[in-house]
Amino acid sequence: MTVPAAKEQRILALWCPDWPAAAAAADADLPPDRPVAVLHGNRVVACNAPARADGVRRGMKRRESQARCPGLHIAQADEGRDARLFEPVAGAVAALIPLIEVLRPGLVVIPARGAARFFGGEEQAAERLVDAASSVGAESLAGIADEVFTAALAARRGVVVPPGESAAFLAPLPIAQLGAEPALAGGDRTELLDLLRRLGLRTVGAFAALTATDVATRFGADAIAAHRQARAVPDRPPSTAALPPGLEVELRPDPPIDRVDAAAFAGRALATELHGKLSAAGVACLRLEVSAIAENGERHSRIWRCAEPLTPDGTADRVRWQIDGWLTGGRSAKRGGEGGPGAPISLLRLEPVEVVDAGALQAGMWGDDADGAARFRRALVRVQGLLGGEAVRMGVRSGGRGPAERVTWVPLGDEVVPERDPAAPWPGRMPEPAPSVLVTGAAVTITDAAGAAVRVTERGVFTGEPTHLVWGSRDWSLSWWAGPWLVDERWWAADGAAEPRARAQVLLEPAPGRDDGRALLLQYAGSWEVEGVYE
Repeated sequence: MTVPAAKEQRILALWCPDWPAAAAAADADLPPDRPVAVLHGNRVVACNAPARADGVRRGMKRRESQARCPGLHIAQADEGRDARLFEPVAGAVAALIPLIEVLRPGLVVIPARGAARFFGGEEQAAERLVDAASSVGAESLAGIADEVFTAALAARRGVVVPPGESAAFLAPLPIAQLGAEPALAGGDRTELLDLLRRLGLRTVGAFAALTATDVATRFGADAIAAHRQARAVPDRPPSTAALPPGLEVELRPDPPIDRVDAAAFAGRALATELHGKLSAAGVACLRLEVSAIAENGERHSRIWRCAEPLTPDGTADRVRWQIDGWLTGGRSAKRGGEGGPGAPISLLRLEPVEVVDAGALQAGMWGDDADGAARFRRALVRVQGLLGGEAVRMGVRSGGRGPAERVTWVPLGDEVVPERDPAAPWPGRMPEPAPSVLVTGAAVTITDAAGAAVRVTERGVFTGEPTHLVWGSRDWSLSWWAGPWLVDERWWAADGAAEPRARAQVLLEPAPGRDDGRALLLQYAGSWEVEGVYE
């Protein structure tokens, strides 16, 4: 990074605090002093200032947040609602400075140089944008810096960072600020930030002090991007390469679009056509312009900027959100008022503004592609709808002594809570490693060299040395065994004559010419059963 290159561009960011909560409050026509929390997966993902004053915090469970604030209004996360209600704010800003880019509902960025010349200075431009947002009832803060990421953090503090001072501004901030704006992080950085804190890196400056080579050789791609942001290196300068011709797509709906469901259908069709052209050209879209012409001649246009290349689903969502905002005027049915419903859309057009090589959208080697994960989850939801809620379940690490007890199965969509605390001591639990495969109801017989059945005594010893194991029609010789270990649990369910409970491990001797030797975990309660297989 060179200082002159950093001075060539200045970015103005306008940030609306707690926008999901503000949008939920506006949609429900609530007064400004009403505590509001937005939930996703039964946890708080956003809350407003009155809710925080009563002790509500992000990450809290619903029950705890309502216990701290009995008057809390609960709303579910809805990106479509957030985008629809943000449209009047974006429109008011665009009326002053047309070249705006929406990073997400609640955050826009603008080239600051032209705005500063027009309004007489950077501070004056920031003040005018805050006034524009206020004119449509939105609270906002503005910040200016040399890079998009720094400008977004500056907006959260309402400050103007002098040219060339971005790194100094970022240095004292807590390391958690690198994940404060997911729209610029390309995903959740919780694990990365936890790792950096465990390594003793408490501030952004401490992370920036590491060399790029050290970060690249010890961390993943997201850490490299975060390190560039910590050093105030522009994460993605505007592309100067000419776009391949013919990438734009348009639709003339008949009849014109006047409902949100029609907008969703049109957005899906256009997104599929657009990404077909992008794929054929070998590029992926980073900035997308969504434009429309209404029946009454009104023209609408908005540019969406993304941290990662857009996927077909991401494109369709943004088109739907944008049309919803234009059709409703950004107002809920309860609020009505200025803006009002827009005229039906007679022409819809998508045009890439900035593209990169399609390799930026290449799927991860180990299956960590977010779009693939989303498609997989949607497929599971469809299966769940066909077979019932309990038919699709997820395994959650739980507490327990045996391997089967250490997994809690939770229906897909329910809160992921283990049945037993995995952090509890659990004395007597099986040591690692755990079996690769869990087995239930597989009865086996263990015998000694004389062919007598081997049992476990109350003192926790074998009645004879195990030499053979019979499982179904197969008979294996044992090349090794360990145990037995008495299971000191469920003592209240046992009577005086009950057999002791125990576990043991055995290693099967492979048959001549076959590779069927494996280690087994066995459990004993009067008879032997296979509990797990070590692959």
